[in-house]
Parts: sequence; C-alpha cells; structure tokens
Amino acid sequence: MTIASELIALLERFGARSTLPRIRALHLPPAFIPGTKSAEFCAIELEDGSIGLSYMLLGDTLASLAADTDIATLAGSDSLAVARWYVSESGARRTIGFAVVNALTRCLFERAGFIPDSAADSIGLLDPQPGEHIGMIGFFGPLVPRIVSSGARLTVAELDPTMAGEGAGYRVTLDASELASCSKVLSTSTVLLNDTLDAVLANCRSARYFAMIGPGASCLPDPLFERGVTLLGGNWICDREGFIDALKHGGAWGAHARKFALLREDYPGAAALLQRLK
Repeated sequence: MTIASELIALLERFGARSTLPRIRALHLPPAFIPGTKSAEFCAIELEDGSIGLSYMLLGDTLASLAADTDIATLAGSDSLAVARWYVSESGARRTIGFAVVNALTRCLFERAGFIPDSAADSIGLLDPQPGEHIGMIGFFGPLVPRIVSSGARLTVAELDPTMAGEGAGYRVTLDASELASCSKVLSTSTVLLNDTLDAVLANCRSARYFAMIGPGASCLPDPLFERGVTLLGGNWICDREGFIDALKHGGAWGAHARKFALLREDYPGAAALLQRLK
C-alpha cells in the first residue's frame, strides 16, 4: 500500500468507531506574493474546530484550485470522502484531501486525549555536530545558517534546477543520491504531496535520524515511522479564530499555533489511540 492509502485506511477505522465531523470551511490566503510565505498553505476546518494544513505551491495546484468550482462548495461535505481525494485525485483536490487528512488526525488526537509535546527547537531535534554530514530535503532557508554554523557539512536536495550549486557552507543538488552518506536528514512534508518519500528514504539508508517537519507534517505518523522517519514535526493550532484571520489576510500565524515534535519511540500508535475512543 502507498502512504496515502495507508493513511486513509487508518482514518476509515476512525470513522468506523466514531462519528466524524463534517467540513465547516476551506480557508484560503490572499493572492500569492512572490518572495513571501503569505500564501503557501491552505487550511481545512472541520465542524468540531479541528484544522489541517496543506502546501499549495506544487505543480498546477493554484491554477486547478481556481478552476475547480466544487472546491468552493465544500462546507458541509463528508470529511472522510474528501480526505480520499488524497489517494484518488491530483492537483488541488489532492492538496485539499491532504489538508482534511491532517484535520482528521487532529480530531483523532483530541478525542483520544493525545497531545504531542511542543518542539524544543526549529530543526527537528537534529543537533548537528562538527564534521557530521547533514542532509536536507527541500531548502529550509532560515535553518541553513544554524546547521552550517555547527560545523556540520550540509547537502540540500532540491527539485528546482535554478537553486543548484554551492552556497555559503552548503551544497544544493538535484541528485538525491548525494544524501547517501548523511547520518541525519531533515525533510519537508511536501514529499507527502508529490509521492517522493519512499524514493527519498531509499537515498538516505545511512541516516540514523530522519525528521520531517513543516505545517503539513501533521498526519497520522504510523506509515511514516514504519518506513524509517524518526520524528514528525507539525503545527498544532491553538487559537482557531486568530489563526484563520491571519491566514485569510496573509499575515503571520505563528502566534496562533505551536510547533510539535513527535518522536517515533514516544508515539503509542493509531491502534492504541483508536482503543481510547469512547
């Protein structure tokens, strides 16, 4: 099974044990402003207030989002049916489906009384050391100086050919096989949208630590942990109204959410969470 199909299967088990909230709204940011992060993520809100995020700038997602009139009428829809778009659809619908997957994960965590711990740092507990070879999937610009200043060697795997080359203490490559000697890897959660996680992990077999971070890294971690991910670091929305207002106006929403870090060894597993449901 693919990661997407495994996630949907877990959520179907959730739906078999508990009535799932329907979709309350799709929240979109204003028009994208180049060079900013003001419009990178959309949010799905469920009727119980659970919110899930998804990255919008892959491929033709923005164009297909504007052209799909059904997406504008999601309010009241069956959340599990829309979550299945993550498996069956592409473009904007797949993106929206993944946001619902994240929202339903938040719903399950809340109902099971499972609250992930807050992240201790912004780099997925990577703790880079002098001489270590650190890998990065996707260019996390603000995090690069912290890794480089530690004395570690940094290799960044990117899909954008315009970014390839040498940087200040790091190298950006289009060849993910260059990560083969990395002992620690930090990955963007967009690998869950473009179906590249399995290929990425195959190029990171030497990594004893593989952290996936980002606002979209908030799904059930079971299939990720089973494949070798050691930490999932997503966003936990704490102030629903403040977050929605900031997102819709293109403002910073960090003050309305906290970053969490879920280690593989600290996670009880979806089966245990489902057993906790009343």
